[in-house]
Amino acid sequence: MLKTPKVRWAYLVTALWLASSVEVMAQSAAPVEARVPFSPTPFLGSDGFTHLAYELQVTNVYEDSGALKVSELEVMDENHHLLLHLDQSDLAHSFRPAPTDDGSATIAPGKTGTVFVWVTLPPNVLPRTLTHKIVFTNERHGLSSVDGLASTVSPPSSLRLGPPLRGGRWLAHEGPGNARSHHWGSLVAVNGRLTIPQRYAIDFVGIDAQGRAFNPNKETNATKLADWFGFGTPVLAVGNGKVVAVRDGQSDHEPLTPPPASNELSLNGLFGNYVVIDLGGGSFAAYAHLRKGTVRVTPGQQVTLGQVIGELGESGSSAAPHLHFQVSNAATFEGSQGLPYVFDRLNVCGTEHEAQLFGQGDRWTPSPCHAANGSLPLNDMIVEWPK
Repeated sequence: MLKTPKVRWAYLVTALWLASSVEVMAQSAAPVEARVPFSPTPFLGSDGFTHLAYELQVTNVYEDSGALKVSELEVMDENHHLLLHLDQSDLAHSFRPAPTDDGSATIAPGKTGTVFVWVTLPPNVLPRTLTHKIVFTNERHGLSSVDGLASTVSPPSSLRLGPPLRGGRWLAHEGPGNARSHHWGSLVAVNGRLTIPQRYAIDFVGIDAQGRAFNPNKETNATKLADWFGFGTPVLAVGNGKVVAVRDGQSDHEPLTPPPASNELSLNGLFGNYVVIDLGGGSFAAYAHLRKGTVRVTPGQQVTLGQVIGELGESGSSAAPHLHFQVSNAATFEGSQGLPYVFDRLNVCGTEHEAQLFGQGDRWTPSPCHAANGSLPLNDMIVEWPK
């Protein structure tokens, strides 16, 4: 039997209170609090499928209960159709903090773990509610579970954007669907709130016809900014809107060198030179790491779709030239939640891994491009915006 906190029985003054407590324990044997802090929104991915991306936070409440291993997760819709099943091996790839030495998703007593849930919906299925069953194992008490944890699903996003960059091909690095990315996997705790501003953020890295990110005649550790194919590319407004935040004047540091240190989880602390545009409807587009001296807009200025607002650079917390792009529900980084979006016109041209950007690992081979209009580029997909 699970050991529960000591209770002063003098306070149990009614049989009704006692009966309700027993009922709650019968419904959920696992000594945890579980919640979905931000309702997921369906979106069309560049793979042609509709997805949900969200987080399931689980707290192992009692210090004397021992560590809990998350061994199984099931997600169902309101009609009890199974949408997702993760076993212990799957969970190890979708869990923070990092798995323990035995490869399991483990929550220590008094601690909280986060499961990053990625659901690929069947065709013509759009749930309104999700229910979850979570199974735990514990050395002291064996199996326990939470069954029936519910979360609403927000209506599909109607945010369709134009291209953020002009010309060329781009790798959607650390993009949506990668639970281990520094984007989706970064939880930000500020002023009593835990949010994920970069849930759908993408680092767009420019590549050439061979899939390289920089001049192949240069040694990797000796590259200069001008050797990187994306550096200096015009950055565009993805829609009509109002500029609400701008920064310029931060230097572009050399590629593959440590970025300036910052302990501030904010636009100024991370983004270097940036622009934030209010697109209306509670959606804000943020562009980070812009080239010094190229920002062409000012706060309060109205911009139009396709207008040049700056150039791709290497300022702020960046390891190599790229455009960090994200949409969230607030103009600030801290305290905001990342929102899904899609690009009105988009071509997908295969996939590529990070090592291949540097000419390492398996040789990259190009794939024919195909239209993926009205979709969001997923992790490691190569994209271009047709003229």
